[in-house]
Amino acid sequence: MRKFFLSLAVILSAGMCSLFAIDREHTLKVYNWADYIDESLIAEFEQWYEEQTGEPVKIVYQLFDINEIMLSKIELGHEDFDVVCPSEYIIERMLRSDLLLPIDRDFGDTPDYTVNVAPYMKQMFNLIQGSGKNANDYAVPYMWGTVGMLYNTQYVTREEASTWYTLKDPKWAGKLFVKDAFRDVYTSLIIALNRDAIDRGEKDITQLPFDASDEAIAQVETFLNTFKDNVSGWEADFGKERMTQEKAWINVSWSGDAQWAIDEAEEVGVSLDYAVPKEGSIVWFDGWVIPKYAKNVKAARYFINFMCMPENALRNMDEIGYVSAIGGPEILAAQTDSTAFEPEDASYFFGEAGRAACINPVMYPDASIIARCGMMHDNGDRTENLLAMWSRVKGDSATGMTYIIVVSVAFALVLLYLISVRKKNKKKHRR
Repeated sequence: MRKFFLSLAVILSAGMCSLFAIDREHTLKVYNWADYIDESLIAEFEQWYEEQTGEPVKIVYQLFDINEIMLSKIELGHEDFDVVCPSEYIIERMLRSDLLLPIDRDFGDTPDYTVNVAPYMKQMFNLIQGSGKNANDYAVPYMWGTVGMLYNTQYVTREEASTWYTLKDPKWAGKLFVKDAFRDVYTSLIIALNRDAIDRGEKDITQLPFDASDEAIAQVETFLNTFKDNVSGWEADFGKERMTQEKAWINVSWSGDAQWAIDEAEEVGVSLDYAVPKEGSIVWFDGWVIPKYAKNVKAARYFINFMCMPENALRNMDEIGYVSAIGGPEILAAQTDSTAFEPEDASYFFGEAGRAACINPVMYPDASIIARCGMMHDNGDRTENLLAMWSRVKGDSATGMTYIIVVSVAFALVLLYLISVRKKNKKKHRR
């Protein structure tokens, strides 16, 4: 009798699993950064998709906070996500590893809204090295920004914040935070430290970020060591809050975090601003891709297209605080404010209409600044050497295995924390 009930339980269990199995033909699995979309658009897409295709779809929306965690699920676990939003260097790695499907822009009677992507974004995606593949055929840019210095205007001048060399000044001791993002900082500095050679035409700003040779790593490490004693903390997400509390005066940060801090600080009477150093820095990007193991490619294509509609791009920007890759007159008109901003050259993004645009320079830097910025790339096997250098600079003494264990545990704890506070901390973090 016991065996009978056990067998019955197994049969019923199998039946229930079959009953509630995901219908992948009408399910879209989206894997995105935390707080990186206006979530009301999810339900709206489901309705819009059915109107455009006559087919129902239900989105399963999942979150990640580390590029490499997302990649490992696809690369090693063969997870069947339909749409993912990796950063540029991960797109590069996925292209080289043949982990992406090309994105067909034929939507029948539905307009192709991906044409709204700013030409500058497409130009930068052309620089992604995908073993002969053009990244624009496999990815659609989503959000972008720069790396620079968030600073307190009461203690730091614009001139001081406009050069990497100011970080060496001992007066910043205990008042300086640096983003704990080795790839972002390394790439920014390898460009800045070779500025004279770039200006003389001896080195190419599009090729320098690929250089992770022993000589290049030593050059950056030497510079980092000149100011590491000034660093109060190597932070992942708390630096901007320290800035709003005036516990720090300079924070090497991402522009999106900087804008959040500027807005928050204004509410409590603290004046913050942001500058991209004159020696150069980087522009970072995230983009939508369709992984190799996707099950619903059609809905994935339509989802990406939906996100490129100008009205949806504006809603995402307003919700998350970062800058959309979508250009065009609708975006420019919505971002223009002649009472708040001085004219600057944003023609690289908006065309001739943006030649003297009164828009936020934190979000849309002047063309002269953009011209001095490169972009990150996948350093392949040399990534381990970069991590070792970063560890030496910060004074870490743990072994590689200890580092992996600590990071894994920390990630689990941070994930639990983020889940508990993500409602409170909207617009606060990205990478």
